Amino acid sequence: MRIVSVTAMALRLAKFAGLAVAGAAVGALMLAERARPLRQRTAQQLPRVARNAAMGAACQAVIMATEAPLTQTIARANNRNRRGLQHAIGGLPGRIAAFVLMDYTYYLWHVATHKVPFLWRFHRVHHVDPDLDMSTAIRFHALDMLLSTPMRMMQMRLSGADPETHNAWRGFFFGSVLFHHSNLRLPGGVDDALSTVLTTPRMHGIHHSVERDEMDSNWSSGISIWDHLHGTYRGDVPQHEIVIGVDDAQADRDAALIPAMAAPFRTGGNRRG
Repeated sequence: MRIVSVTAMALRLAKFAGLAVAGAAVGALMLAERARPLRQRTAQQLPRVARNAAMGAACQAVIMATEAPLTQTIARANNRNRRGLQHAIGGLPGRIAAFVLMDYTYYLWHVATHKVPFLWRFHRVHHVDPDLDMSTAIRFHALDMLLSTPMRMMQMRLSGADPETHNAWRGFFFGSVLFHHSNLRLPGGVDDALSTVLTTPRMHGIHHSVERDEMDSNWSSGISIWDHLHGTYRGDVPQHEIVIGVDDAQADRDAALIPAMAAPFRTGGNRRG
């Protein structure tokens, strides 16, 4: 019993330490994007960040009620039944393959949220933010999270990811989303070098442009190789020339909290520019 209790305490301490490290990393990134901004801000920051945080809280509630328990159940079943890509390959190569497949399927889903009109109505709420920083990373319509749940379930089943692999990818994905939405100006050619393998702030800044041909690029959310392979990578747009947002008549109104929640259900104003 004593060994079990010590082990349980060690696991709790490890989890707490992991959360502390993650919190410190997020805090450091928040300070860094303010100290070295990549783009000039255009809107009042406090109300903007507050409404983005409110949207993020609603999204997290939906995720914890739907996606999280479903994907965890599938991950445990993958491990128990030895099914999916990870277990077909086996060992570390299988884990890597499952990780890569989950990242690629999210690239395809991101493209779909722009190309399928019904999905765009909800994803547009993310893009109407007039500035782009870490708070934008959590600014989504709560139903956008619900709509992605069937994709996440299929992603988990095909990849065969067990709980450990899934947790590794999920941690990488959320860290990447916070990083590439940040308004952080990296020194020298660091951003260009990183963008050969990872999604970076400059890459994602182009994706959040109001210009259609710029928005239709840099779809990757983690590993950037998918944009390079599909010919959707762009790095040729100077950040000071980018206007962040959506080019439609209702974008300014729908940046606010309540209009943003109602926006997908209105007629008009949801078409891509």
